[in-house]
Amino acid sequence: MEVFRPSPSDRSANFPPAQASSGRTVSRVSSTPLALTLADLALRPAFGSRRNPGRIFDRIVVETGEAPGDREFVDDFRALLGWWAKAEHLTPVGWQAAQGHVRRHLANRARVRRLIAEHPEIEREPIERPVVVVGLPRTATTVTHAVLSVSEAHRSPLLWEPLAPDLELPPRQRRRAISAGRRMVRGTDLFAPRFRDIHAMAAEGPEECTFALPHALTPFSLARIPAYREWHCARDFTADYRYLKQVYQVLQYGRPRRRGMLKSPMHLENLDALRTVFPDATIVWCHRDPVTVMASLCSLIEHRMAVSTRPVDLTGIGATWLGLLSRAMTRGLAARAAIPAQQLVDAPYAWLGSDPATGAPKLFAAVGTRWTEADAARLPAAVARPKGTRRHTYDPVPLRADPRRGRIGLRGPRRTAGRSRPRLTAWPAPAPRRVSCC
Repeated sequence: MEVFRPSPSDRSANFPPAQASSGRTVSRVSSTPLALTLADLALRPAFGSRRNPGRIFDRIVVETGEAPGDREFVDDFRALLGWWAKAEHLTPVGWQAAQGHVRRHLANRARVRRLIAEHPEIEREPIERPVVVVGLPRTATTVTHAVLSVSEAHRSPLLWEPLAPDLELPPRQRRRAISAGRRMVRGTDLFAPRFRDIHAMAAEGPEECTFALPHALTPFSLARIPAYREWHCARDFTADYRYLKQVYQVLQYGRPRRRGMLKSPMHLENLDALRTVFPDATIVWCHRDPVTVMASLCSLIEHRMAVSTRPVDLTGIGATWLGLLSRAMTRGLAARAAIPAQQLVDAPYAWLGSDPATGAPKLFAAVGTRWTEADAARLPAAVARPKGTRRHTYDPVPLRADPRRGRIGLRGPRRTAGRSRPRLTAWPAPAPRRVSCC
């Protein structure tokens, strides 16, 4: 439910945004956490290595290994690390995060390729009729995915699994993998305490498949990397989705077969590629007023980017993500026309964002899964606000800084429950006001 009012608990929000010398709006949401300051100081001696990203990359490849025939995949990440090293206002922690991002994807790729080479039957694992949650970020895709995950008939990978996809592990190795996921979550909570209010994560909770997609939007939430944006927008992502399917096949191999659940904000811009690889997928498209979407998303990006980039340029965040999401919506609407009616479910924000208990049975019926008493019993825990978090409050400063502030550049079909014809509409940008929302 939307509540437009100041949040007395958000003291830092009472300060006006600071102005950089360039005239750009920069973040003043909160002070830098002590843990982040100390981490930057500890990592500063190694910060100079960003001047030679090629050498750092070569060391990473030695650590992770490289699967035969994977030179193009590896070279793509070499380019990404080189572009990331040049990001404006990158911090020592930000440079370490860039290396960690590249290292994880290379290690996972090498492991998945090795497992398939050792067990060719993995690629024969059927990923049948998966449910794919799509939509702009902040449209209740997370709660939709969480609700779908309560069914024992559904298979939503837990966060620790896409972080390091593998076959069924012995207990000790499994505990080690889960611990690694917990460390990642704790690090995020430590360096960006308010991020948990916006998008809480749990190592043993269902999480989006963004972590398994190799060339996702993640770097844009950590730094401004113009060259990567150009490369990203020119890319055919079919190979990425073939790899995503392999990850799901690895996670299914030797385990009970259940209906796979996929969710990522990146899917909207790549529906054609996704449906090439998963032709029988049921698409659940979440909808919400895009002005609210942009304001909420820019707040999320601001808190996340503050870990790796300082000062945070709010104007730049608004411009970057308005462009990315406008493109995603345009491409998604173009691909929508080819989706068979029986494979497309439109989920208005009110279905689950406001009243999950009423919306969940509708959602299950729409995707063809029976809603059970056991599902209803698990639902409250799945949608509950994590202990210790508070409501997400934000101010659409990045939108007001955009030269097109009179109107917002995102268009999409307004929805009631079920399927209807798209009606393209542009919403006027709101007057400055604080929002308490999700």
